[in-house]
This record gives sequence, C-alpha cells and structure tokens, in this order.
Amino acid sequence: MQVNDPIADLLTRVRNAQKAGHEVVSVPASKMKIAIAHILREEGFVRNYKAIRDNKQGILKIALAYSEDGKPGIRTIERQSTASRRLYVTADKLPYVKSGFGVGILSTSKGIMTDRDARKLNIGGEYICSVF
Repeated sequence: MQVNDPIADLLTRVRNAQKAGHEVVSVPASKMKIAIAHILREEGFVRNYKAIRDNKQGILKIALAYSEDGKPGIRTIERQSTASRRLYVTADKLPYVKSGFGVGILSTSKGIMTDRDARKLNIGGEYICSVF
C-alpha cells in the first residue's frame, strides 16, 4: 500500500490504536517516524518504542501509554503541516499547544525537536504536529 503522507499515517494509526485500546501499534519505519516516537516517549505520551529491521524498510513498534483508570496518554494528536500545505514557523512565532501543556513537534535544521527546545535554541522550522 502506498501512502502519500507517512507522518499523517503514523499519527492516525496511533490515534486509532488508542481509541481501540490496543497496547502496541506497528507502523513502517523511517528516521523521521523514529524521531517522532522518541519525542513522544520523552514527553510521556507513549511507554516505549522499538525499531525492528527486516529486509524491507523495517517496522516501528510503539507501546502506547494509558493511565491507571484506562484513559489514553494522548488526548489529541493532530497533523499541522501537510504535503499540500506546508506550515513553517519562525522562532518568535512558535505556537503554544494548550497553553504550554501540550507539545508541538518541529523539523528544524538541528533535527526533529519539541517546540520548547526550538524556543531555547531560538530556531524555527516545519511545524509537523501537535500532541496533547
């Protein structure tokens, strides 16, 4: 199956898996998806992730996080910059996700990072997605 927007596919699979109550979701791997999964783990939205090599492009397995009462760790996860409408932001115009309680993920010249890290480094980039 050919996917036009692999990042949107990753976010949709995670969103659907959490709504269905799955513990683990598998997606085709790429460096950018692994970087996004790493940020989600560092921010506490997922429990863990693992990249598995195979003869093709590899598989990224993401262990989803839930609270003790069974609520998902991610309330909303939205794609901001799409293939048809790229969204670039400068360092002084970085949006706050849910008044700073959420996380924005950016692709910058220094790599994939959160909006907080981009503000510290005073750099902008492509606004990939927001997570709350």
